[in-house]
Amino acid sequence: MKKLTRSDLYGLEKYAELRSAFRAQVIAHKEHRRVAIGPHAMLYFEDRLTIQYQIQEMLRAERIFETGGIEEELTAYNPLIPDGSNWKATFMIEYDDVNERQHALARMTHIENRVWAQIHGHERVWAIADEDMERTNEEKTSAVHFLRFEFAALMIAAAKEGAAITLGIDHDAYRYHLEGVSAEIRQSLLKDFN
Repeated sequence: MKKLTRSDLYGLEKYAELRSAFRAQVIAHKEHRRVAIGPHAMLYFEDRLTIQYQIQEMLRAERIFETGGIEEELTAYNPLIPDGSNWKATFMIEYDDVNERQHALARMTHIENRVWAQIHGHERVWAIADEDMERTNEEKTSAVHFLRFEFAALMIAAAKEGAAITLGIDHDAYRYHLEGVSAEIRQSLLKDFN
């Protein structure tokens, strides 16, 4: 998937005009890129559109309009766009109750390394987590992680031919899997292999 450049982004004034419609487009798009694994874990699969939205929102919030600042945002966010042989996802551990979340995060150290994807007929692909910085220590994990699932060519071919996609987490404190993603999510994720 092609990385974003400065020419792909709207200036602040133009984005202000388009923001409402662009936001609605991205929200509809994200519906088919979000997967719950059990009651408290969510994978938000990133792609070029979701990352463009994140950059646009960051530029807007920080009032960044100079070339250097825009390039910094592109450098920070472009690695989250899939490269054709992988899926990239924001992994979030979600609890409404703050105390419950704190206790869960203390039990779930290194959970980010126990998230997996599997194309039917092939071995599990374990997530490569937090390549930008460590987000877990021995006392607790973060509620947000960035994951990359790297697939072999045979796995990708099998997925494109219709093999089922299963996603899961295999951690002592949290063990769930989702057998077969929906057709809409599947179609969206297969586009990341182009």
